[in-house]
Amino acid sequence: MAEPLCPAAASTGPDMYRSDVKPIWCPGCGDYSVLDALTHALAHLQLPREQVAMVSGIGCSSRIPAYTSVYGFHGVHGRALPLATGLKLARPELTVLVAGGDGDGFSIGGNHFLHACRRNVDLTYIIMDNQVYGMTKGQASPTTAPDWTGSELTPEGTGVNPFQPLVIALAAGATFIARCFSGEPANLAQTLVEAIRHPGFSVVQVLSPCPTFRPEQRQWKKLVRLLPEGPTDLRSAARELMGDDGFSVGRALYRTERKVFGAAPRGDALPVAALDREFVL
Repeated sequence: MAEPLCPAAASTGPDMYRSDVKPIWCPGCGDYSVLDALTHALAHLQLPREQVAMVSGIGCSSRIPAYTSVYGFHGVHGRALPLATGLKLARPELTVLVAGGDGDGFSIGGNHFLHACRRNVDLTYIIMDNQVYGMTKGQASPTTAPDWTGSELTPEGTGVNPFQPLVIALAAGATFIARCFSGEPANLAQTLVEAIRHPGFSVVQVLSPCPTFRPEQRQWKKLVRLLPEGPTDLRSAARELMGDDGFSVGRALYRTERKVFGAAPRGDALPVAALDREFVL
C-alpha cells in the first residue's frame, strides 16, 4: 500500500513550497495540477526549501520556478538540463528538479535530453507534454501526431512521426521512466516522490492538456489507464513502451540502478588568488 502523502504530523505542508506569485496559465491547463502534485511531493519528503532547486527552460510549463518557494533558475530555450547538470555536479547535496515542456525538451533541447539520460546525473526531469507549443500560439510540437491539422502553419498536418520521449529515454539510458496524467494528481505526486528519491536520472512525462489550443485533449481523462509498475528488464520495457499508445500511466514504467554520474573529487578548495593565476597569459 502506498504511504499517504503529507501526513497530518508533517511540519511543512504543501503551501510552504508555493510562492506568492499567482500562476497565469490558462483556465483548465493541466500544469496547475502538476504544480499542486509537486508541492505535495516536496511536503511529503519534508525537504528544506533552501536545499531544493528548480531549473526550467522556456514555455508555459517552464514558469513553474516562479510559483514555488525553492531556489529557481529560469533558463533559455532547451537549456534547462545542462544548467541543472552543472548545478548538481557543483552542489551535489542539493535536490535538483528540472521542468519543461515537449517543445522545450524534445526540440531545441532534444540533444541535451539524450545526453542527460546517458550520463545518469541524479536529477528529476518533469516534462509537461501537451503536444503543442502553447506559449507561442499553438504550433505543432515534436510530440504532435502527424495528422493534427489544428495549426495554421500545418493545415494538412505535419506528416512527421511524433517523437517518442520514453522510448528514447530508455534507449539513451535513463534509470527511472514514468508517465503520468495531470488529471490524476495523487498518482503524480506519489510518482514524483519516487522519482526524487531515485538515485540517477528520472524522467516523468506528464500528459498535461492544453484546453486553449488542443481542446480535444479534454478527452484524455477517458483514454488514460493506470498500470502497475513496469518491468526492470530492458528488453521487456522496450517492448512495452514501443507497443504502447501513449496513454498508459503509472508510478514507474521502468526503473533500474546504474552508477550515478558525479563530479570527480577535487580535494581541498584552491584560494581565489590561485585560481586567478591559472588564467594569466
